[in-house]
Amino acid sequence: MSSLPAKDARSRLLVLDVCSSSGLEDWSPDLQKAKVYERILLDLILGELAPGARLDEQSLAARYEAGLAGVRDALGRLALEGLVIRRARSGTLVAPLDLVELRQGYEARALIEPHCAGLAARHASKAEAQAIFDAFEGGEEAAANRDLPLLVAMDQRFHAAVARASQNLSLARILIPLQHKAARFWVFSFNGATEAELLADIEQHRDVARVIASGDVEGARVAMMRVLNVTPEAVQRPSVEA
Repeated sequence: MSSLPAKDARSRLLVLDVCSSSGLEDWSPDLQKAKVYERILLDLILGELAPGARLDEQSLAARYEAGLAGVRDALGRLALEGLVIRRARSGTLVAPLDLVELRQGYEARALIEPHCAGLAARHASKAEAQAIFDAFEGGEEAAANRDLPLLVAMDQRFHAAVARASQNLSLARILIPLQHKAARFWVFSFNGATEAELLADIEQHRDVARVIASGDVEGARVAMMRVLNVTPEAVQRPSVEA
């Protein structure tokens, strides 16, 4: 497995901040295995680890300057999320991009994520609401530079922060892997987006953060549906309960 070009090395240092949103309490973001997981995850989303590619643990350990144990733990977690496939004889492979799975995942997100945003509006602390807004700090510069790794990291931090602020661990455990899978497809549409479109998307995300901070439960649901490009008629509204 070849090493990353120097210009892409910075993407390995970006922090997605998704580990503590997964419900796996032993996966503190400070742990080495969590850092390795997030680096592999980002490369899976960006396509640096291509669909169908075989993943060799030794090569990954060298690529991410990590121990074999951390790499194995990370691959085990990614396998649970369906982002890699572990087979007894052929080893570990990057999961293919499945359009049926994408559609089904989108339908699930359309139901779950607006509800999570509503819960976040009800339960988020000031610090959590600020973390949601701060996820896109520097977004204008990233859009101007068409910095795909940074924009992906911002997007993952944002959605993880909303899931965390919902205070519903069961929903967060479901939602985070769905977001990771969706991001793999979003990357393919990036090259066709103008700077203005990227800026508009960033502002939509910030609107969600503002409404959550205001405590407007219904407004947060609607704002998140706009981010997901979901019409109110497309989902059945669940009641937002504590």
